[in-house]
Amino acid sequence: MTGVTVPTRPGLRERKKIRTRRAIRRAAHRLFEAQGYDGTTVDQIADAAEVSASTVFRYFPTKEDMVLADGCNPVIVAALRARPAHEPIVTSLRHALLGPLRAMPADEDEFEEMRQRLRLVRSVPAVRARMGENIQESSRLLASVTAERLGRPADDLEIRVVVGALTGAWSEAVFHWLDSDGTADLAAVLDRSLELLAANLCR
Repeated sequence: MTGVTVPTRPGLRERKKIRTRRAIRRAAHRLFEAQGYDGTTVDQIADAAEVSASTVFRYFPTKEDMVLADGCNPVIVAALRARPAHEPIVTSLRHALLGPLRAMPADEDEFEEMRQRLRLVRSVPAVRARMGENIQESSRLLASVTAERLGRPADDLEIRVVVGALTGAWSEAVFHWLDSDGTADLAAVLDRSLELLAANLCR
């Protein structure tokens, strides 16, 4: 990933947390696929993941978060802070947003899970609403970090508009990828979409 330092391997405690989180999420997705989102309870997910319901809620405050939460914001923020100070805003944000995706292993199971998540976003109103909240939260965070790097006020309108445009383009590109059967190179689709947006913003 260009311009981003690869993080060191997490410690044993953190690796256990990652495994637990992944087990809960995969159990949830299996149940969502088998019996539907609304027909699946947190207790069923906990049983399938072999953890307690309280453990499930410790990792995922809501059922919607099992579909959406991916923990990428800290990675994106770190990547954004690592970009060259003189770089245009759009370029820095583009690289920071694409970083976590490019770091993903080429695992078909991971991409199938992503396709399932996107289908749930489309079909379940509660998940779709939660996704909107998450996008707004991510946009505010990225705008704040960008403003800090540039020495501008945290509520700078220009920065908020640019960041909002990029995150909106990201969402549209992801669903375009899904509609195109979800087999294309997702990173390439997103990179092209953000490149087109950047070119038009600069124009």
